[in-house]
Amino acid sequence: MPNISPHWQPPAFQVMVKPVGPVCNLACDYCYYLSKDHLFPNSDIIMPDALLEDFTRQYIQAQHVPQVTFVWQGGEPTLAGLDFFQKAVDLQNQYARPGMVIENAIQTNGTLLTDEWCRFFKENHFLVGISIDGPPELHNVYRKDKAGKGSSDRVLAGLALLKEHGVDYNILCTVNAANVMHPMEVYRYLRDELDTTFIQFIPIVERDNKTGYQVGNKLTDRSVTGSQYGDFLITIFDEWVKLDVGHVFVQTFDVALSKWVGARDGLCIFSETCGLALLLEHNGDLFSCDHFVEPKHKLGNIIKTDLVGLVRSHNQIRFGMNKRNKLPRYCLECEVLFACRGGCPKNRVLHTPEGEYGLNVLCEGYRAFFNHINQPMRQMAALLRQHRPPADIMTNLK
Repeated sequence: MPNISPHWQPPAFQVMVKPVGPVCNLACDYCYYLSKDHLFPNSDIIMPDALLEDFTRQYIQAQHVPQVTFVWQGGEPTLAGLDFFQKAVDLQNQYARPGMVIENAIQTNGTLLTDEWCRFFKENHFLVGISIDGPPELHNVYRKDKAGKGSSDRVLAGLALLKEHGVDYNILCTVNAANVMHPMEVYRYLRDELDTTFIQFIPIVERDNKTGYQVGNKLTDRSVTGSQYGDFLITIFDEWVKLDVGHVFVQTFDVALSKWVGARDGLCIFSETCGLALLLEHNGDLFSCDHFVEPKHKLGNIIKTDLVGLVRSHNQIRFGMNKRNKLPRYCLECEVLFACRGGCPKNRVLHTPEGEYGLNVLCEGYRAFFNHINQPMRQMAALLRQHRPPADIMTNLK
């Protein structure tokens, strides 16, 4: 345990808020959150107004930075209704300190979007993340409704409304067993057919057990292997670096460039430690991370204990430091440790060649990817040091 003052608190941290918990109108096969409903058997479906206000006040007061972002997730957060989010915005305006900038980001499956929702998002400057796994024939493999019907048509209708109203949006694309062998089809569809300029690729690494918790080392058939994920990223990177730098922003590539220029960590999975991206459930329960919503990682409830007290608790500090402290020697001696940092702890279920537990399922892919991009990343880092845009690399590669 690090020697930390009892008065310590981070200058900023992020809380992902689940206003309707795990409730969703879809039933995506790989969703890790639908099974969390058993944790809240006697709670209301929607976060109560009093709790929303209490959280908003505590969250803003705890941030010692000029810009604060509220992140809304699900389940499907739009099921909370427009009135809920209007109250959220009103409370943010009420409690924001003078000069403080408040931003909102919401992750949605897109199927319930209407003109009214999109006008609200536009007027209140929401960033909307919408989940699309590639062309319809790939998207519909796992992203289905409760009747087993693919959701692509409804998602694309929602996306069209976002575009029509000029709402800022990005695409979250999971990389799974259905689409991992089709990187170019996925990338070009998102870039060319949907005119997407910001993409997050999220690999599916799903434990095969009935608990929904991060236990055991058996993975589902929907999961990707390390080598598959590495090949997926490499294939897309090789086109992106020649054609799309400065036009299409792929989160993994942007974060990688920050590593080569020595900037501060910007994404928890590639950070040395974690613990500053927590999750708040609709009943006030606070968990260490959205991937660890399970009893042993419940920190407490913000109705009973101050939010900051839970964030700086020994349990949460230990959770965050373990990302670094439990790395196997194999990782500590790796040439791309500076970029990978062992990846997300939820995926560390393998043994190293020496037999030490804690190797990331995606290790092989991360190692191949970061080694593959080393030279172009060095070139783009050099361009930045010359006060030139990284996009200039495309001239050199033609």
